[in-house]
This record gives sequence, C-alpha cells and structure tokens, in this order.
Amino acid sequence: EVQLVESGGGLVQAGGSLRLSCAASGFTFDDYAIGWFRQAPGKEREGVSCISSSDGSTYYADSVKGRFTISSDNAKNTVYLQMNSLKPEDTAVYYCAADTTNRRGLDEWEYDYWGQGTQVTVSS
Repeated sequence: EVQLVESGGGLVQAGGSLRLSCAASGFTFDDYAIGWFRQAPGKEREGVSCISSSDGSTYYADSVKGRFTISSDNAKNTVYLQMNSLKPEDTAVYYCAADTTNRRGLDEWEYDYWGQGTQVTVSS
C-alpha cells in the first residue's frame, strides 16, 4: 500500500522559512514524480513543485520560483520542500502526491496517491 506522510508545517512570520517533508512508503514503481500542492481556504488546489525520480529534474509554479526548493533523499524515501521568504499568501494546507507515470506536471489529475496534508500559516 502506497502511503505519503507530510510533516513540517507550522506557523511562521512573513519572511521566514519552513521545510516540509514527504515520507513515502509502499512504492514499487520505477519511474515516478513526487509533487507538492497547496490549497488555501476558498481556493482550488494548485501545484507548487514536483521532482522526477528518474533524473531529479524539478519544476516550479511561477508563484514560488526562487523561493521554494524541492529535493529528495532516495535513501530515506523522502522528498523535501524548502520554503524561504514566505509570504502570507503562501498560507495553505500543503499536500504531497505521487504520479506513478512521471508526467512531471503540476496538475492534480496527473497524481495517483495523496498524503493527508500539513498546515502552513504565514503571519504578516
């Protein structure tokens, strides 16, 4: 059974940093992508970033480029999202998800498995 567990969310002041973790288990796929998504109150869920297992290529939404960095530790089966220079508009529930066909996209329909989410709140 595939499981994705996020951690690292919390409350931070604007300009601060947080690092989210996504621990994956039950994976038997050779080629996949892990993505981070977020959903703010009253808004649709949006793709933030993803990383490919095959070559480590990374992709970012324009709204987070230059501030967020996605990385992976294959030995720990964990993907990280380092978030710097946080803004109040980054406040959302952050989810990690797995795309078992490695489409390297940021559309939620491309992802097959989802974690339960972790809350990130940025105060002004």
